[in-house]
Amino acid sequence: MAATTAAPPPSKSTPTKLNPKTVRKAVNALLKWRNSQTQNPDDLLDSSDEFTYLVLTLKKIPPKGRVNAFKIPLPNPLLSEFTQFCLIYDDGPKSKLTKDQIDKRIKTHNLPITKTLKLSKLKSDYKSFEAKRKLMESYDAFLADKQIVPLLPRLLGKQFFKKKRMIPVPVDLQQKNWKEQVDRVIESAMLFLSTGTCSVVRVARTSMSAEQIVENVVAAVDGIVEIVPRNWGGVRSFHLKLLESLALPVYQAVPDETLLKIEGVKGSEKEVVKNEKVGKKKGRISEVRYMDRNVGEVLDEDELSDGVIVDKEKRKSEDAKLKKAKRSKNAAE
Repeated sequence: MAATTAAPPPSKSTPTKLNPKTVRKAVNALLKWRNSQTQNPDDLLDSSDEFTYLVLTLKKIPPKGRVNAFKIPLPNPLLSEFTQFCLIYDDGPKSKLTKDQIDKRIKTHNLPITKTLKLSKLKSDYKSFEAKRKLMESYDAFLADKQIVPLLPRLLGKQFFKKKRMIPVPVDLQQKNWKEQVDRVIESAMLFLSTGTCSVVRVARTSMSAEQIVENVVAAVDGIVEIVPRNWGGVRSFHLKLLESLALPVYQAVPDETLLKIEGVKGSEKEVVKNEKVGKKKGRISEVRYMDRNVGEVLDEDELSDGVIVDKEKRKSEDAKLKKAKRSKNAAE
């Protein structure tokens, strides 16, 4: 089960390389583009709120895949007051909390938890795929008593973990600071570092002011940089985008010449090899692409909502291999 880990506070030893002016220009451009998509001003007022996404591209694939989500604190809450949480709790014989006690605390602290679900009921009433799907679609987010977190992958099924944003966030119900814990969830961006070089995280909503979005983006970048390997040294780029917009760059690392690996070239010849084509068996240049011009092209609605970017070229390659295998099987039959 994926637990969440709070991001460490920005370190004074890691100065930011992000220019807030660049972020502000990108935010204004995205908001202007969004407004232009609605011809009738009245329709814009009725349009649903939309997330703003920060796309992280690393220079190298992380050495080890991580399932746990990082909580990145944001100055302006990402989730609205209308967010509906479902809390899954332990109702076993060893549990120290009853349903009445839980409901009373929720009411006392005015927590946005609209449903409390017993672990026993989850086991008995949500066995089928359809029941789990309906549960997942009924709430905006899920919380779970941290003591039962290891049991949830088997009980909730793959669809909850495929859509990473729906993975229940662990909370410690034995502590009295329920409101503080829930507020931290509401006020944080959830970062799931993917097994590839690209990850995406929700950082703001279009219903916020432009300045609030800028503040959230800057805070998210600072928090993410403290998490990734080598900090700024491991970051290739940051892009900002809406669901259907282009991805606008807000930070681009300067190409590192040491990452350009040249094979089959000796001594002073390395200095001459720039734009020349390498002929036949003289060697090969392994290129490192730094300008992420196609970031927007590798994003779709499902991938954005899940919080993880999938490499579409890899997916196409796998699909092609599968189709080829099916054709071979049919021909053999």
